[in-house]
Amino acid sequence: MQPPRRPGRPRDQRTDLAIMAAAFELFTECGAGATSIEQVARRARVTRATVYRRFPDKTTLLARAIEWADRVDNEDHQRPEWPDWPDLDRMLDDWADYLARPRNRRMLRRLYGAVDDFPQLLEAYREAHGHRRGEAVRATLDRARAHGQLPEHGNTEVLLGLLNGAVLHHLGGYPDTSRRAEIKDYLTAVLREAGYRPGRA
Repeated sequence: MQPPRRPGRPRDQRTDLAIMAAAFELFTECGAGATSIEQVARRARVTRATVYRRFPDKTTLLARAIEWADRVDNEDHQRPEWPDWPDLDRMLDDWADYLARPRNRRMLRRLYGAVDDFPQLLEAYREAHGHRRGEAVRATLDRARAHGQLPEHGNTEVLLGLLNGAVLHHLGGYPDTSRRAEIKDYLTAVLREAGYRPGRA
């Protein structure tokens, strides 16, 4: 009879965090295609074998790093994982606050730039952000419509697509030094073109 197997040495959480932080930094600086496991290991000051023991490939590592970065951002800026905005104006405040941080803007550009070669990364971001956030956006738009702030017979999905497209346009066409108030004014102007009347409740 073989003796019971002794448990292996527990993984060092600090090493895990160092690897994910290095991967996220390189991803936002260089993009997914130009980021390698060797670069991540060098920046995290570990060996390649240490990285591969935790992550089987680069895509898995970057996806985990994106999820980790989103959790850290939630904790640092106290963003609720499942928001319940009281009105559309507060939702735009939240969006503008997120987009006013250069780190988030660089990450989003890298994500959408990698969608053909690394589609799992965008999906990881959506999972980390939570499908509940999408539901909260739809609920906020529907509530604004019920209060007469949006056209009564509009299409919520089309409006959501319009907002997402506006965000992408802002990421590509406006500087990362854009201030929160400027971003909110931009998003509000886009919604006004769709019939948004913020003063009405």
